[in-house]
Amino acid sequence: MLEGSDCHFWSLMDAVRQTGNCASRAQCRKRDFDVRDMEHRTRLMRIVTRRIALSELGNREIARRAGIPSQRISDLLAGRLEHFSADDLQAIRDRVESVVDDGESTPSVATATPP
Repeated sequence: MLEGSDCHFWSLMDAVRQTGNCASRAQCRKRDFDVRDMEHRTRLMRIVTRRIALSELGNREIARRAGIPSQRISDLLAGRLEHFSADDLQAIRDRVESVVDDGESTPSVATATPP
């Protein structure tokens, strides 16, 4: 469930639909901001989860190297958007990208195939 300032939304689309039911202009602007914030957080979450999915490293290894609790990575991969602020997600994105980039740049041991 996604939480707005004074509302609870079950999905991003519910939040978008609610923006038409504003009592005042200020309330509409607040809800518009909330929707934009949720869209921004959703975008960041997708970027991070895709980066993790395409990595050669496992989820626990990424969490360990990035200094992030593995539960946070699990919440992220499960799509629990309500557990993260935009700043949290940006910080996690920066850490994960540095770890994944470092992990992929290390030479892997190639197995020799007989001719």
